[in-house]
Amino acid sequence: MQTLIDFAEPRGDGATRLRVAFGAPSRVLVARTAEEVKPVLEAVQALSREGRWCVGCLRYEAAAAFDPAFAVHAGEEPLAWFGVHDAAVPWPDAAAGPVPPVDWQAGLSRAGFDRNIEAIHRAIANGELYQLNYTAPLRAEFRGDAHDWFMALRKAQPNGYAAFIDIGDEQVLSVSPELFFDWQGERILARPMKGTAPRGATTAEDEAMALRLRTVPKERAENVMIVDLIRNDLSRVAQPFSVRVPRLFHTEALPTVWQMTSDVEAKVRDGVSLVDVFSALFPCGSITGAPKVGAMRMIRALEPEARGVYCGAVGVVRPGGHATFNVPIRTVTLRGTQARCGIGSGITADAQADAEWDEWRHKRAFLGQGPSPVSSAAMDSFELLETLALVDGALRDAPAHLARMQKAAAHFGHAWSEAAATACLHRLADAHPTGTWRVRLLLDAQGQPRAEAFAMDAPPPRVQLQLASRAFAEADGEFSRFKTTRRAHYEAFAPTAPGVFDTLLWNRHGEITECTRGNIALLLDGRWVTPPLRCGLLDGIGRARRLGSGQLAEAVVRVDDLPRVQALAFVNSLRGWLDADLVHPQK
Repeated sequence: MQTLIDFAEPRGDGATRLRVAFGAPSRVLVARTAEEVKPVLEAVQALSREGRWCVGCLRYEAAAAFDPAFAVHAGEEPLAWFGVHDAAVPWPDAAAGPVPPVDWQAGLSRAGFDRNIEAIHRAIANGELYQLNYTAPLRAEFRGDAHDWFMALRKAQPNGYAAFIDIGDEQVLSVSPELFFDWQGERILARPMKGTAPRGATTAEDEAMALRLRTVPKERAENVMIVDLIRNDLSRVAQPFSVRVPRLFHTEALPTVWQMTSDVEAKVRDGVSLVDVFSALFPCGSITGAPKVGAMRMIRALEPEARGVYCGAVGVVRPGGHATFNVPIRTVTLRGTQARCGIGSGITADAQADAEWDEWRHKRAFLGQGPSPVSSAAMDSFELLETLALVDGALRDAPAHLARMQKAAAHFGHAWSEAAATACLHRLADAHPTGTWRVRLLLDAQGQPRAEAFAMDAPPPRVQLQLASRAFAEADGEFSRFKTTRRAHYEAFAPTAPGVFDTLLWNRHGEITECTRGNIALLLDGRWVTPPLRCGLLDGIGRARRLGSGQLAEAVVRVDDLPRVQALAFVNSLRGWLDADLVHPQK
């Protein structure tokens, strides 16, 4: 099985990445006891200076190798593992296969969570701690291909520090967004991630969530405490007066959450080794709390088992010694068919149990993005999607579709080039100069666009819609607010009755939202209205154009209001405005 590294270049522009693959290692370095950890790191540094690549990981429990005061559980072996490679091989081009459903189960009850939050608050009030990073595992059975699962997770959580490492009895599938440290020459950079907020339902709400994350005292205090801890840790290997914080409270958009990071930089002293760097920094303060010794002591008391690779370090040391490691959050480990993934958050004096519980829910969404990710179905990969009409060589509403795809790319962290997407559409239009075509523009996580064209008949003058027989639970999810190829939640509501064109959906509050393939317009009390985005629906291009012209206005319409509706219309950019009739409910 291949080893894969797909790391952002921390000092790059965000688009530059170290994306390399490796075959079987020429040798393996293993530390099974705390006493063996430092010799393994010494060997890694020596071999990298000889021109080898060293790729591997340290478990959280390896901390005891660097300071006997660090309290950890006895855990699984090995504490440290590195594969040594003479050269990289090409990144695999083959598409990943489908991933079977994964049903995650939480071992921690809400009552147990609340009790432990109270215990942390007592410790903070007693002056024992400033902050503690509290975690718990999720578990699942997995009977698919580990490599395919990693590729799916990587697409769900792109643009971070992803690694797939097979250490024999265990596979590590890490798609962490957090940099532990990047050390090259005399420069070392740490980028702790503390502070989390959910993504918003609309662009304005999303921006408000990011602003709130940057300005709420609790989130800023959580970040500053860890920045101060890491400044102190870095000073142990830094040249005098060289530690600095060039960037503080930076918000980063991930597909399911906003995260706040800060940069801590230093110039290392002459003669500093990889062992010295790990001795100063490991484990990362962002996943312990402050002060580190006291926090780790309480972590061992509250968490009943070892964390393992989760919250340790996963990374690569390149030929010449350039070392980059992530903090393996958003990381799955697989032993046989048993999968494990840790979730946690930083608890401060003003942390509220309800808010922290919600934060855990948002963080685990990368395992199967949706409103109920812990029991989500298949972690299938997805592409961004726009569907538009091509009529006699002219693309209808192309600028609006490209602008919407750009917003989706920003939300999900997909690379984006408007020039590339535009050129892709124009090549397709040039190849279909006559006739009416349904065009699908797709964009993968790496920013590669592709376009498809399908012959399209003239739309019918009038269509029949049926009312969904149950609430559309995914109305507030990102895969309803943004258009992607992940559409199983819509397909579950596809009409089955003969002659029915589409299904009219409603949310758990009883509010009308949209149809599965377009928006809805309703004539109510003498004016044409359409549901506002906050009800949970796609910001349709045809809908937006008619709102702008004044043909439609936004208004909440409930299922109970339908008997008063005088007329309906199905609306989208592809087919335009189709008058509609509402027929019997879905069976």
